Parts: sequence; structure tokens; C-alpha cells
Amino acid sequence: MKFVPRSEATRDFIIKATAELFNKQGYAGTSITDLEKATKLTKGSIYGNFENKEQVAIAAFDYNLAMLRKKIRIAVDAATTAKGKLMAYLQFYNNPQMLGGGCPIQNTGVEADDTHEGLRQRAAEGIISFKGNVVQLLHKGVEAGEFRKDVDTEKVALTFIAMIEGAILISRTTQDHSALKTILESVHQYIEQICLP
Repeated sequence: MKFVPRSEATRDFIIKATAELFNKQGYAGTSITDLEKATKLTKGSIYGNFENKEQVAIAAFDYNLAMLRKKIRIAVDAATTAKGKLMAYLQFYNNPQMLGGGCPIQNTGVEADDTHEGLRQRAAEGIISFKGNVVQLLHKGVEAGEFRKDVDTEKVALTFIAMIEGAILISRTTQDHSALKTILESVHQYIEQICLP
């Protein structure tokens, strides 16, 4: 029998109220008591709208990722060139407060890689989508004469993402924002190397 939530409005409230909590504490680090405190609802009310904690966590991840994508889209859409759009990603990620708790793709992927297949898949889909967006920008840049025609768009996109995500990880782990800035400057230089003069 398919689970049907009691109230879509309450379900949405629970997602919004717990999204930052899951992003900061992770799936394993978030208890039902934490969910009750964040929502001021009873366990029965929460589980009347979700089958279990896993479903709340997945919905919270989807919400966090949607919020991240919305903020990135605003930043990237403001630029008019492919290179400008790539640089907008760097400017966006240079803000340590981009989203409460940091990058949900990284947070979820690191925690769930060996422990929670459903969340790992969601994080993987987020990375694949991010890579697809960057590949598309690189193709547009090649077509517009901004980037060299021999650019390996898949390789550049993966390297671009790995450097950004690595910068976030190092910066957050060491609590040193200058590390993030330094690595993002290296990403900038990397993109300059594929640009036509």
C-alpha cells in the first residue's frame, strides 16, 4: 500500500524546518528528538507525513539541493558569457555562508557513501547534474570562440567540480576561509588556460 501523507502543508513545513539540521548534522547525527525540537511537532505528526526518518532526510536533501541550485542559477544567469558564468560559480562558492551547513551534495555524499544508498544516489545525481551544467557551459564557450576547440569538456568539468568541492572540504575542515579563496583562485587560473587570447 502506498504511503499517503496526512497533509502536504505539514509535510512541506517539516522539510523546511529540518533541512538545515540534516545538512549540518547528517542523517546519522539527526535523531527523531532533533526533528521534534526543530518542528515542534510530535513523532506521530512527523511520521504521519513521512514513512520514516530516511524519507524526511531524502526530502530535506532534495530541498537543500533545490535551494542551492536556485542561488547558483541567480548568480550564473547574471553573467553574459560562458567564461563569466563559470567565474560566477567561483564567486558563489567563495561565500562560506552559501547555504546553512555548507554544500549538501558534499555533506550527504561523504556521509552516505558507505552507509545510506538512497542518499548516496541523490548526492551522485547532484554531482552528475552539476557536471552536465558545466559541460554545457564549456560547449557554449567553445562555440562562441571563448574557449579552445580542443578542450576536453568532460575532463575540465570534472576537474572544475573536484577543485571546488575539495576547496570547500579543506576550508570547512580546517576552518580556514583563506584556503577556499586560494584554491578557487587556482580554479580561475585553470579556466584561463582553456581560454582563447
